[in-house]
Amino acid sequence: MTWDWQIFLTDDGSGRTYLEWMLEAWRWTLAVAGSSWLVAMVVGAVVGTMRTLQDRPVLVKLGNAWVELFRNIPLLVQIFLWYFVVPKIFPAFQKVPGFVLVVFGLGFFTSARIAEQFRAGIQALPKGQRYAAMAMGFSTWQTYRYVLLPMAFRIILPPLTSESMNLLKNSSVAFAVSIAELTMFAMQAQEETSRGIEIYLAVTALYALSAFAVNRVFAFIELKMRVPGFVAASTGGGH
Repeated sequence: MTWDWQIFLTDDGSGRTYLEWMLEAWRWTLAVAGSSWLVAMVVGAVVGTMRTLQDRPVLVKLGNAWVELFRNIPLLVQIFLWYFVVPKIFPAFQKVPGFVLVVFGLGFFTSARIAEQFRAGIQALPKGQRYAAMAMGFSTWQTYRYVLLPMAFRIILPPLTSESMNLLKNSSVAFAVSIAELTMFAMQAQEETSRGIEIYLAVTALYALSAFAVNRVFAFIELKMRVPGFVAASTGGGH
C-alpha cells in the first residue's frame, strides 16, 4: 500500500485544491457546532431552570415535555423533520437557509441533554443557598441569576464538556441535508480521488483536534471557575 498525501494539493476541478476544500468544510463543521452549542446552552439553561420551579407546576411540566420530546427522537430524524417537514407545514421556513435549520435541529436535540444537566446541577446545591438569597430579599429571578445558576454551571462543567464534544461529533449529521461540512467532504473527495485512506485519516485528525481543543477550553474554564472547598450535595440525578 502506498500513501499519496499529494492528493491534497491536487485541483478538485473547481480551481481549488482538496486541502482548501477540506479546510472550508472544517469551517462549516465548526460553524454548525458552535452555533448549535449557543442554541443548546441558552435553551438548555432555560428549560433546566424551569424543571426546578416546583412552585410553578405548569413550567415544570413544559420543561419535562421538552426534554422527553427531544431526547427520545433520534437526531437524524429530527434533522430531517426540520429540513423537510417543517418548511412544508410552515411555509415561512422555506426561506430559511438549510444551515439554520440544521442548527435548530442539533441545538434543540442537545438542549434537552443540557437541560437535564442544569436541573441536576441546581438540585445538587445546598438548599441553604436558596433560602439565604430569599432572606436577602432576592426575587426568584435574582436568586437564579446571581446565586443558583452560576454555582450550578460550575458543577456541571465536567458533563458539559463531554456534551460539547459530542455536539461537535454530532454535527456530522449535517451531511445528510447537503451541508458542506467535513463528513460530506470526505465522502465526495473519496469518490473523486479513490484515496479514501488519506482523506478519512485527515478528516479524522481534524475531528480529533477540534474535540481536543473543546476539551482543553472547558478544562481551563473549570480551573478558573472552581470554588475551593465546595462540595455539591448528592441528588442521585443522572446526566
